[in-house]
Amino acid sequence: MRRLARTFTVLGLLAIACLTWLGTPQSSLAAGLTEVTGQTPILLAEAPIRNKVDDKRAKIGYKIDVNNTNIRAFRKYRGFYPGLASKIVNNGPYEKVEDILNISGLSDRQKERLKDNMDLFTVTAPIPAFVEGDDRINNGYY
Repeated sequence: MRRLARTFTVLGLLAIACLTWLGTPQSSLAAGLTEVTGQTPILLAEAPIRNKVDDKRAKIGYKIDVNNTNIRAFRKYRGFYPGLASKIVNNGPYEKVEDILNISGLSDRQKERLKDNMDLFTVTAPIPAFVEGDDRINNGYY
């Protein structure tokens, strides 16, 4: 008798679990907004998501921002990585692009390389998301 009662109890609990799992469909919360406000709700996916980093990148384009970039950004230009790039990164921030020519310890060859490639660089105000910690020197890409 106990075995039969236990079996009915287990089957009853399974039936209840299945009914709650299947349940009845619920309308979404946003579906009722049109009735309340009279406006169609904007989905989060439609809203443009921007932050300071995206705005900065849109502003500078493909140039290297010497106040906000890390050493690895200089790899695409011959003769900059790692020596000259580390000098540029370690001696910032700069007020104008020409200030990188005033870095102490630059050889004449390095100065010429910088002068020839000044159009690759730009200067904007430093943003903590780019410059905090040692990410400018070693950003963990190996």
